[in-house]
Amino acid sequence: MTLARARRRMWPVLVAALAAVAVAGLGAISTDLGPWYQGLKQPAWKPPDWAFGPIWTTIFACAAVSGLKAWRAAPDRASRDWLLIGFGFNGFLNVLWSLLFFRLHRPDWSLAEVALLWASVAVLVRMTGRQARSAGWLLVPYLVWVSLAASINWGVVRLNGPFGG
Repeated sequence: MTLARARRRMWPVLVAALAAVAVAGLGAISTDLGPWYQGLKQPAWKPPDWAFGPIWTTIFACAAVSGLKAWRAAPDRASRDWLLIGFGFNGFLNVLWSLLFFRLHRPDWSLAEVALLWASVAVLVRMTGRQARSAGWLLVPYLVWVSLAASINWGVVRLNGPFGG
């Protein structure tokens, strides 16, 4: 393999890894577990706070691998462009949820937004799965986790609302 070809093969790996780290980092920066959050009543089924870091790390790693597999299997530039748009929009929604919930202290708004986040993950499962079946399956844990997060978000709204008053 020539050096130029090796670089071309590594470029998508680097982009996928950096994108995953960027979204995870922005989400982490947006997350504030301070007094406001500690004062919220939480649903009984919420996992412990320490579990969220490892879970999100695993999800972002799976998403990066999924994106890479789908990118490499995509038949043309248009398909790859749509994958970038899908993952970019999903990353935006992921960070937006954290901003709404943790920074603006609006679990009610984040509950409405999580429906969009869930839909974006479902679309990514389908998009990546069309390119490489295993790429779609790699995103299923993300879909399950966002489903659980939505139920926790709903519980927080139910137990603590109304907000913003």
